[in-house]
Amino acid sequence: MAKNTTKQDEEQMIRSKGEIIKRLLSYLKPYKFKTVIVLTLLVFVMLCGVLNPYLLKIAIDKYVDIKTPNVNGLIYIGLILIILNLLSMIASKVRLVMMSSITNNILVNIRHELYAHIQKLSFSFFDNRPVGKILARVMGDVNALQTLFTNSITSLIPELLSLICVTIMMFLLNFKLALTTIMLLPVLCISMFYIETHSRVRWDAYRKKRSNLLGLAHENFSGMKVIQAFATEKDNSEGFKETLNELIDKFVKAVRLNDFFWPLVELSWGVGIVIVYYTGYTLINSGTLTVGTLIAFSMYIGMFWRPIMNLSNFYNTLITNFSAADRIFDILDIEPDIISLEDAPKMPQIKGSVEFKNVTFKYEEDSGIVLNNVSFKINPGENIALVGSTGAGKTTIISLLSRFYDTTSGEILVDGKNIKNVDLESYRKQMGIMLQDTFLFSTTIMENIRYGRLDAKDEEVIAAAKAVNAYDFIIKLEKGFQTEVNERGSRLSLGQRQLISFARALLANPRILILDEATSNIDTQTERLVQKGIEKLLHGRTSFVIAHRLSTIRDCDKIMVVDDGMIKEAGTHDELLKLKGIYYNLYMAQYNFLNEGA
Repeated sequence: MAKNTTKQDEEQMIRSKGEIIKRLLSYLKPYKFKTVIVLTLLVFVMLCGVLNPYLLKIAIDKYVDIKTPNVNGLIYIGLILIILNLLSMIASKVRLVMMSSITNNILVNIRHELYAHIQKLSFSFFDNRPVGKILARVMGDVNALQTLFTNSITSLIPELLSLICVTIMMFLLNFKLALTTIMLLPVLCISMFYIETHSRVRWDAYRKKRSNLLGLAHENFSGMKVIQAFATEKDNSEGFKETLNELIDKFVKAVRLNDFFWPLVELSWGVGIVIVYYTGYTLINSGTLTVGTLIAFSMYIGMFWRPIMNLSNFYNTLITNFSAADRIFDILDIEPDIISLEDAPKMPQIKGSVEFKNVTFKYEEDSGIVLNNVSFKINPGENIALVGSTGAGKTTIISLLSRFYDTTSGEILVDGKNIKNVDLESYRKQMGIMLQDTFLFSTTIMENIRYGRLDAKDEEVIAAAKAVNAYDFIIKLEKGFQTEVNERGSRLSLGQRQLISFARALLANPRILILDEATSNIDTQTERLVQKGIEKLLHGRTSFVIAHRLSTIRDCDKIMVVDDGMIKEAGTHDELLKLKGIYYNLYMAQYNFLNEGA
């Protein structure tokens, strides 16, 4: 998958109009009964509107006579009109309320489906997209569909029915006038098709630039400390302004073309009225047309062109939001790389044996090999340290063990079971992973620790905090365990965040524990306090520890030295020092560096 940046337009699949409409309308299935009611009400309102001119024609031609006016007949027609229009108003109100309910529920369902699907996608999806661009799809693109769904039911179906009924009524009243009315439609349709062809391309370009802007804004806000630290606010503002101008340019071009829709329809309407009245005038003079029929026909002309204008508006909306629908379906159509096999058995309680058998891995098909034929076996309850230079493949090993990625070749066995063949969720629930970049949610410390086991009681949360020596600093905070932390826990120090992360991992009670540079940001004094907590955390469970600070892994059962994607050395601390190989050189270099510093 190609890497996408904040200034790079995303690749996007262009689907046919029919495919998009079909997929969007499929979201109406759960609301079939309500939709039928809405459509019934729409048909009723439409029929009331169609009958109004015809009743007026009857009133004028039959009951309006200067010599012998039929007042009772006029009153009768008037009462029918009043009743019809009152019922039409009530039906219209009920229809709007029900339609709003259906539309909002559909949007909630689409957004939830999209969010749930994104959570299932593999790390490669997130590695290759800025977070802001993902948010643009979940929020902005889904919101763009609201008008589309509303108009598809409130405009498309009823306006088409209304157009058909009005056209039939016009042909029944006078064939010549009806032909005169629709003679401009072919020209209008050809013009609109031309505009649509070019307009969709422009709206696609606009949404890509909008996504770039959101991606850039999210990235800059997330890195605001770095921006301010290096005093690059002005440069970043210029970059933001440049991206914003690109967005404005694409928007103006798209809107400018769309604005031709309305003038085309109104021009056709106006020319059509002139032609109809001229034809009607000649027919009245020839005695083949009554005044009442012409008046009724003039009302039907408005009723004929109004649906066309509304349909044009819907068509315009459709084109404007096709790109949003494409972008949503692009995400929904991505198949997760890491999934559970169909009917995969749940992982039993893990005892802790881990075996890598001839594991080779690379992140992309055309990229270099990161791990090359790695094999090792770990017994239950052993503590394993992974050491080596940056980029050697240490984090890749634990990522494969966590099944964030699948091996290119070879097998990973846990308790003798290939992790590809067991239910993914039941497997990951028994693992605890602590990363160097500890992530805390924007909630209380209590809830951040409880995230390790959501059904844990407050007493259990507090006990976990005490076990890793996090309790003392927590109770000194203004509200103790109920203290709200900022996004990513920015109001706490790095060491405090990691202590909370230790408590969260202990509460989860994982069968396999992974610590990826988890003590790298803890100062020496705090590290001494937390060592006993880590010992308790590691006791009785298989654990993998990645650490550059070699003094923290001396007591591990086995130390594996990873170099150039392979396990070059393995043994205890003392055994590796006696080898005087890679580990010995790393240890001595660090030891001498610390002594020089002292």
